[in-house]
Amino acid sequence: MTKAEAYEKAWRLGWKSGDFSLVDQIYHPDYRSLDYRTGIEANLEDDKIITSTLIESMIVGPFDVMYENEDFVCLESFAKQRLNTTEFEYYASVTGIKYKDGKIIRQKTGSHTLDFDPSEHLDWNWEDYE
Repeated sequence: MTKAEAYEKAWRLGWKSGDFSLVDQIYHPDYRSLDYRTGIEANLEDDKIITSTLIESMIVGPFDVMYENEDFVCLESFAKQRLNTTEFEYYASVTGIKYKDGKIIRQKTGSHTLDFDPSEHLDWNWEDYE
């Protein structure tokens, strides 16, 4: 399994079932991440809480590996978030993941709001990720 596949598998399991045991296995004990929106440094436990809260109103679509080597992975992903009962907001995100001793030590994600549903232009369906 590649680093990107392990990352996606671990987070999807955590989001679906609340079982973050695979996430715990792939992160370095010294992992930290800076949230640029708030200026707050987060650790892995913080990230689990933040993503678990967001995922309640969001569906994360496919991950696409843009680059991967021993020390760095770059992923593109798409998400849709429910704004109300009939409307969604769509996002494209790029995540850069830095490794130390084979485990994730740093990661940064940049997201951009889209004015269209990306699944309508690409070869996948949201239902496959619900």
